[in-house]
Amino acid sequence: MEIHLPSVPMMEILSYLDAYSLLQAAQVNKNWNELASSDVLWRKLCQKRWLYCYMFTLPLHGLETWKQFFFNKTWQEHAKTRAKPEDFTYKEFPMEFEFRAHPWYISRHGLTRNGQGKSAVCMTSMNRISTWDIHEGAMTWESPKQPSYIVWMTTLPEMQIAVTIDMQSTIKLWDCHNKEVLASKTGLFFSCKLLQSEFTKDGPIVLVFYMSSLLRPSEFSAPVSTVLEVPLIRKVFWTPRREDRITLMSLILPENITKFDTFDMKLEGIGNKVTIQGYLTASFSLAEDEGTPDHFGVSDKDVIVCSTRFSLLLFDINGLRLQTFHYCPEEIWRLWVDPVHVIVTCDAGSLDIYAWEKRSLLLRKCYRLRNRNYQQMSGYIIKTLCDDMSIISVANNSPKPCCLMAYTLNVCS
Repeated sequence: MEIHLPSVPMMEILSYLDAYSLLQAAQVNKNWNELASSDVLWRKLCQKRWLYCYMFTLPLHGLETWKQFFFNKTWQEHAKTRAKPEDFTYKEFPMEFEFRAHPWYISRHGLTRNGQGKSAVCMTSMNRISTWDIHEGAMTWESPKQPSYIVWMTTLPEMQIAVTIDMQSTIKLWDCHNKEVLASKTGLFFSCKLLQSEFTKDGPIVLVFYMSSLLRPSEFSAPVSTVLEVPLIRKVFWTPRREDRITLMSLILPENITKFDTFDMKLEGIGNKVTIQGYLTASFSLAEDEGTPDHFGVSDKDVIVCSTRFSLLLFDINGLRLQTFHYCPEEIWRLWVDPVHVIVTCDAGSLDIYAWEKRSLLLRKCYRLRNRNYQQMSGYIIKTLCDDMSIISVANNSPKPCCLMAYTLNVCS
């Protein structure tokens, strides 16, 4: 005997379930299957997991339902964790860029089952920025020459937009298809320390970190700012899939002790004025014998990953040691952390790919991508990063041109 509950209360109940539980509910009967497959429920799950889903419609991605989007995007994210080294195609190509040729992904679509996906990166080059097709190894767009040297850049790949700051503290917004600047703001009299862009429920924001302050210009209106009382900030990381938590890595002198402070950022309205406040949520310092981290990142489970010269360390935000991976005699050069992967770049240019365990706070090592040109590896790795389809590293081979090394995933099943 089937039990039929009113659809409105039933939808309210189903709205509290995760994807796995929704799929189980859909197995009960036809009525439950129809309700549990509702676009309203699956769009809510997509928006919770990927905040940029607030900003687009499904036809933009060639899909019919939000349930399809959820499973397609989840498949993309986890394809690399199931891959083997032989599933990657390796390419490298020189770039006539100077030392500050830091890349950021600009591609909107990643790996596809029909093999039609593309990866593209945006690169800085003194007075210009340009985009490059990773598969073809060719430039696809270049901005006009700018009057001032570009010192910082970040991107919003889902919108194919780049944001730059030059030496005159002018912030510019670029559509990486058109020659003209979409928007710019001058008169920001500060020395930028870090530039980052994020999606929130209210749309994209640009985060400009300078000294101990945080600015959040929204669509280039008057900046909302706050001061976080943390001296000697070395690195900043916005918690993935959240829009209100940030972790700062700082140095305590003269002891050279590394400290991690996690803040919850709250937008608060007082009359017609909007302010932002930072509330300290957690804080801890590394023991002296644990070394001084060079790089760090944070997972969406509030796990801090940091790398010293010879170790990869995992802590919760209160300082509880969760996991350690030793690398001696190898050295760790770079670290990439996202909600699915952790990628360690070693001194030989090889990459270790880790994945987050689904139901724990720990990492598991998946495989190693060895540098295909070890004998020619004479430079310093500037940056390593990845999207759903590729992993790239940029090496400074001064006085030779920079070299972009790319591993592209070929898995299409």
